Amino acid sequence: MTPSIAVARSAPRALLSALRPRQWVKNGLIIVAPAAAGRLFHPRTLRDTVLAFVAFCAVSSGIYLLNDLRDRPQDQRHPTKRYRAIAAGQLGTRTALVASVVAGLVGFGVALAVPRPGELLEVLGVYLAISLAYVSGVKNIAVWELGAVASGFFLRAYAGAVATGVSASRWFLVVVSFGALFLVVGKRLSELGSVEANTTRKVLADYSRAFLTSALTLSATVVVTGYCLWAFDTSSAGLSANHDATLPVRLSVVPVVLAMLSLLRGAEAGRAESPEELVLRDHTIQLLLVVWIILVALGVYV
Repeated sequence: MTPSIAVARSAPRALLSALRPRQWVKNGLIIVAPAAAGRLFHPRTLRDTVLAFVAFCAVSSGIYLLNDLRDRPQDQRHPTKRYRAIAAGQLGTRTALVASVVAGLVGFGVALAVPRPGELLEVLGVYLAISLAYVSGVKNIAVWELGAVASGFFLRAYAGAVATGVSASRWFLVVVSFGALFLVVGKRLSELGSVEANTTRKVLADYSRAFLTSALTLSATVVVTGYCLWAFDTSSAGLSANHDATLPVRLSVVPVVLAMLSLLRGAEAGRAESPEELVLRDHTIQLLLVVWIILVALGVYV
């Protein structure tokens, strides 16, 4: 983004930008559990999935506003983050705080609309608590900050299960947990070689390339192992542990392994600073994702 574009943004556009709608793609994890259970397209399940998605979009956007307020001094020194609405002075502190509170209230209000809101509200509450701790200082504590960020991905996926009443299998929890850790460690590994990131993310000074590479390999190994156990375990095949393993589900191991290798390659090359951007721009990963969706859909729905 160029300075001229940043300055030209109106107040509504600045607020929308600060809510980071591009980050909402992460909330797509909410559909995984109901989709793998073969229930996503049931009207009631689809409605509850959408409600959980909207709730997480609202609450996470409120957190992004608080994070940008706290990081404003560092962001103003960053070559690209300085054009964020708050760092660029396009969104005032009071407006950002009010918008953050409103977004959080909207998120929890939407969660009340699901048939059994108790568990979803608990998941949102845990997400909010961990996120506030992260913004308040955990982001500067090595290893702890990896767990805090990874937990956000896990809680999104788990929210889809509790919002729709799907019983998530143990392998679902393993794959999502370590898959989230894999993405976060890959992001840090890419940032380690970035001069810009090192000027704003203090915790990078506490990591070495060898440590992050080892952590990345460890998490990738657990993801692939967990996914294989999910795909081949006939007693609990499927992310919901409710359907028998089929040939397409077992074959889905292939695109998963190849996608993990592609992501590893991207992290090693320093292209994983923004995992969602890597997925959106890497055509190989996109193709593997499509193949995986087709295979799992055949196994679960056909």
